[in-house]
Amino acid sequence: MKKIAIGMLGAAFIFGAGTYTLAQGTEDGLLNFKQMKPYMEKMHPTFSEEELKDMYMACHGEDGMMV
Repeated sequence: MKKIAIGMLGAAFIFGAGTYTLAQGTEDGLLNFKQMKPYMEKMHPTFSEEELKDMYMACHGEDGMMV
């Protein structure tokens, strides 16, 4: 019984720490177009900067959060 309880507490701690780390993302917790541009260019090499910016704004808006 102790092993199950310790295992569950350990798993909860690991998942909690992973969630916290993922949520921190960047210094202010938000991504912006300048940070995402290299990745977007790699995924969409034929898009112009204007098209990339439009796509970013459609997905993330002004604050970098998903809408």
